[in-house]
Amino acid sequence: MDEDSPCGMIRRIIVGDIATNCWIYGTGEACAVIDPGAEADKIIAALTRLNMRPLYILLTHGHFDHIAALPALAGRYGKTAGAEADGAETGGAPVIAVHRLDAGYFGPASLEVHRRSFAAAAGNAAYVDALWDGMPKPDRLLEDGDEIGPFTVLSLPGHTRGSAAFYDKSAGVLFSGDTLFRDGYGRTDLPGGNSGSIRQSLRKLLAMDKNIRVYPGHGPETTIGREISLLQDMP
Repeated sequence: MDEDSPCGMIRRIIVGDIATNCWIYGTGEACAVIDPGAEADKIIAALTRLNMRPLYILLTHGHFDHIAALPALAGRYGKTAGAEADGAETGGAPVIAVHRLDAGYFGPASLEVHRRSFAAAAGNAAYVDALWDGMPKPDRLLEDGDEIGPFTVLSLPGHTRGSAAFYDKSAGVLFSGDTLFRDGYGRTDLPGGNSGSIRQSLRKLLAMDKNIRVYPGHGPETTIGREISLLQDMP
């Protein structure tokens, strides 16, 4: 999907066995890559065709199906696992950013975190073991209300403790990860999930401007207004 927003181009690349949405959002040659979940070659090929380079690699949360392509993508654009990036603001490697509470999914000790999480979802960790590559540490650990690139960070615990959305207010565009989908919301039965927290996070999102366009971690795009009825069905 290619789409123009008031502040940039939006491109969806569906990656991996779980059909994760990796989003490219940017203007001119600069962009943010949001949730590079798998198939790094596919994401890099799209960036090359678009003649774009990521200034930011943003993760809505730390689950493996949203970050598996991060090592290859970061390496391609100037950062390897264990290395410190210069930061996009200074013209170096892209800034990798995630909410502070999901930092444990990254860095040299993160393999066991992902193995436990994926085993809870699928019964075993074979998928993670087959695809594992050294996972870089984030360059920025985010908090609610932080600004990064064109985005304001919205903390949305529930799917994971550190789930977050990236909201470009000027464009009316929000990347919601696995907190809000079209006609649904993220599961809370994996490590770090909490059903009470995701209810509060959904209330926070669905109180926003109904015209905001929402680009989720899986499935088609939606709007805040279209999903308001979800609140009626929540316990």
